[in-house]
Amino acid sequence: MIVKTEADLAGLKQIGKIVANCLYYMAKKMEPGMTTLELDQLGGAFLEKHGARSGPILVYNFPGHTCISLNHEVAHGVPSDKKIAKGDLINIDVSAELNGYYADNGGSFILPPSSANYERLLKATREALQNAINGVQAKAPINIIGKKIEEVAQQYGYSIIQNLGSHGVGRGLHEEPTFIAGYYDPKDDRRLKEGQVITIEPFLSTGARFVDEEADGWTLVAGKNHRSAQFEHTMIVRKDRAEIVTIPDSIYL
Repeated sequence: MIVKTEADLAGLKQIGKIVANCLYYMAKKMEPGMTTLELDQLGGAFLEKHGARSGPILVYNFPGHTCISLNHEVAHGVPSDKKIAKGDLINIDVSAELNGYYADNGGSFILPPSSANYERLLKATREALQNAINGVQAKAPINIIGKKIEEVAQQYGYSIIQNLGSHGVGRGLHEEPTFIAGYYDPKDDRRLKEGQVITIEPFLSTGARFVDEEADGWTLVAGKNHRSAQFEHTMIVRKDRAEIVTIPDSIYL
């Protein structure tokens, strides 16, 4: 999508705020013994309260309002009767639609008590996201995003999940530009366009480089000895910067 009108901007900001608030609302509600289905139902109720519709359900008929992935699960985890335990690494991905506009965001969290290893992984992934955002501007090569993510991953000694990436969003959940690599791809000669709406979502790992699909047809996993983290924002490409639309209200942080 290319933002062309004030209505486009307002629509993206409205749904961006909703999914961002939903993500951190869910993170605050996590507690030991809760199932991922119970957590997902809280997210679904939040979206409904604000008039939004789950993107995964609307577009893909996904069996959950949100994607919730535990420990060695990296992405697209299906809400179920799995119970969240103390010390778990949890990824929540929330995307939704309102009035024909979509926004997408995600984050990784630790249910206390946290560990220094997990905290370091989350810190690095947040930094990778910010470093990539700092490289966004109109006419910049799209592969600057992967290059900036790779810089931080190498600094911390983490691997990058190579078969998961960022993407266009806006009037659909997944649009052009499709698959923006989270690593530097010198063969990708595409360039960012002013007004373009994209996500950036680095996936850093303690050693995994690829994910495989579980038997449920949705959940993507790495080896059980590895842990991965993801943080994601939706943004508009401006002439000299990225304008992020998935900033939560402070009451949810």
